[in-house]
Amino acid sequence: MARTGTTTDVLIVGAGPVGLSAAAELRRQGVRCRLVDRLPARLPYAKAVGIQPRTLELWDRMGLARDVLEAAVPMRGQLLFINGREAARVVLQLPPEVPYGFAALPQYETERLLEAHLAGLGTEIERGTELLSFTQDPDGVTARLRTAAGADEELRVPYLIGCDGAHSVVRKTLGLSYEGGAFPETYMLGDVLADAEWGLPEGYALRSEHRSDDGSADDVLVCIPLPGAGRYRMSMKVPPELAGAGRAPADGVAHGLDGGDGPDLSQLQSVVDRLAPGPARLSGLRWASVFRISHRIVDRYGEGRVFVAGDAAHIHPPTGAQGMNTGIQDAVNLAWKLALVVRGEAGHALLGSYDAERRPVGEEVVGRTVRHATQGMQNDPEDRRTLAFREAQLLVAYRDGPLAGGPYGPLDAPQPGDRAPDCTGLTLPIAVGPLRLLDVLRGRPGHVALLYGPDAVELGRAATDTARTCGDLLDRLPLDVLAVLPREARPSDEVLPDVPVYLDAAGEFARLYLPDGATGFVVRPDGQLAARFPLGGAAAALSDYLRALSAVVT
Repeated sequence: MARTGTTTDVLIVGAGPVGLSAAAELRRQGVRCRLVDRLPARLPYAKAVGIQPRTLELWDRMGLARDVLEAAVPMRGQLLFINGREAARVVLQLPPEVPYGFAALPQYETERLLEAHLAGLGTEIERGTELLSFTQDPDGVTARLRTAAGADEELRVPYLIGCDGAHSVVRKTLGLSYEGGAFPETYMLGDVLADAEWGLPEGYALRSEHRSDDGSADDVLVCIPLPGAGRYRMSMKVPPELAGAGRAPADGVAHGLDGGDGPDLSQLQSVVDRLAPGPARLSGLRWASVFRISHRIVDRYGEGRVFVAGDAAHIHPPTGAQGMNTGIQDAVNLAWKLALVVRGEAGHALLGSYDAERRPVGEEVVGRTVRHATQGMQNDPEDRRTLAFREAQLLVAYRDGPLAGGPYGPLDAPQPGDRAPDCTGLTLPIAVGPLRLLDVLRGRPGHVALLYGPDAVELGRAATDTARTCGDLLDRLPLDVLAVLPREARPSDEVLPDVPVYLDAAGEFARLYLPDGATGFVVRPDGQLAARFPLGGAAAALSDYLRALSAVVT
């Protein structure tokens, strides 16, 4: 057996969107990683197709969002038909300060774009390479791999991340529980063209149900638009002749695509004939499969030096396209923390905050998607704006997490743990047009401090005091420091040497961040606020945050 030393900082198992995003963020942070996948090639299935605005923000920070936007199609809402009549219309609308809308892209295209991005960072997927087993000790992880050539390799790494799906070897080896249940129904999926006369507005999904006298849905058709005129991913309950298709999973987790025979075009067409709100003739079947749905979540997101993310940690109904996006947020949350630890800028105890921040999110998503699958999204008690923000995953926050300090300023303002809002209208003296805050943050891999002051003189004094009192702290937590002034102010190089100064020309930064006089904000690598403080209290705030990064999390 070949033995490999510690030339790799992190081994990632599973090259789906979650594993690819974890690798991309680690490489962006300068961390050496290997990404292995037992499959010889990408699967050609449009499994996860919805991409949420929050995911696009994270990919923007990595420099990937533009490629995705050029390949995807917009998702603007969903029409619900019950027994042939329109019963509800859900509009996915967000305010203009949110930079991205909802999008749809087949999973194989998402993986292709992520794979190309990762290759540009110098990391290739090791296809056909399977994790056989691993053990860990206080100093690292020893993994046994079997390569595509059939050779066995023993690899020693500091950390391992399991992004290997619902049947995760990593989760099983760790002995994590995976509590939950399964939906009794079996469904079928197909990627098809529809020559349709049903008059769906562009960018809208369709859900059409037949309900029996007791109000239960005994027949259902869901159509999600894909790139390409008239192309949809359709899902529906299986006909009786396919009810037993597929193989029973050996581990009892009935979730995902089965390996048996999928439906043919005529079987898909028969459901469309029954349930579509207008005539539609199907053709161009790319693939079809039978699938089952479960809802489960682990009792903890890792142990020691080994972690799980994505479907390896949580599975649930596909309602609202929450699964892949939740997993990608898992991956980015863990990756930047691993990077700090690998570089020696934080202690290993920081990694306990991954479970503390992300498992409550996973629990909420599992509960919400099960509720939406059984009761319908249109019956959600939240108002439409809040529902759209929640489905967009823009309300994910860690205020109660171990890294969030106390609030400062108005309680309705963004506080530590919240998503750092994007805003537009930031200008520089040389730039002709305004910038978004995401434009300013793009390509900056670490923490970023935003210093806001009502005028250049006050901000300059505060920045000087901050630099003087926080010098040793900034050595321990390197920060990119930027300044923001209100539109009527004029920057001065003498007051703020070596600090880029942006004017809040549209007043959007002040409106969304609600600064209380001279105020400092620290934005984490995953776009959440790390700290908010009066600039006169910068030393105390940064000291508290650094202690939180190194504190033991129980």
